[in-house]
Amino acid sequence: MKNAAKAVFVLAAITLVLVLGPACATKKMVIEQIATLDKKVEGVETSVEENQKRIKEHDERLAAIGTLVGQHDAQFKAVDGKIEDVRKVAQGNLLYKETIRNNDAHFKFDSFELSPEIKTALDAFAQKLITENKGVYLEIQGHTDSVGPEEWNLILGKKRADVVLEYLYKQHHIPLHRMQAISFGSTTPVGDNKTNEGRVQNRRVEVLVYE
Repeated sequence: MKNAAKAVFVLAAITLVLVLGPACATKKMVIEQIATLDKKVEGVETSVEENQKRIKEHDERLAAIGTLVGQHDAQFKAVDGKIEDVRKVAQGNLLYKETIRNNDAHFKFDSFELSPEIKTALDAFAQKLITENKGVYLEIQGHTDSVGPEEWNLILGKKRADVVLEYLYKQHHIPLHRMQAISFGSTTPVGDNKTNEGRVQNRRVEVLVYE
């Protein structure tokens, strides 16, 4: 590339000399023109090489990110596969249902934060599982009252189920592949949404225990 570019510039210099005439066509001038053009060629080549280097580094970073994403997806697929295996073993044999909801242990309005009372209820539930020492599968269902759009209630219900799942995993080491968090939003109330007491009852999490 360098030789070809230089040849082009030399040809341009010679053409310039011929146009200007013999009076200006000195050997010294031609050499100076060629030297100037040669420096420009070197500058262009350096810029091209730097750009190619940056492109190569960028491609390498993208490849590294792609590898991390692939590993992340593989981990989730492995967990999903284990969940399906446990479901098949369970075969829908429901043992009992635990409701995290009463006047002392409930979620505040439009909140998915675990209060100390809810954590106490979850601790007692987890201890029951540990004492029974059975290979069980937990379906954690999040519920809300009917206030607000149902699209948000479905999201809020899922967040409530998710924090319960996370607490059971981090505090009591219940395996993730033995739990699933889902949301019903406000579609399955247990109390009257027209009253404050009923809405409090509906802001709950229910845990279905399958064998």
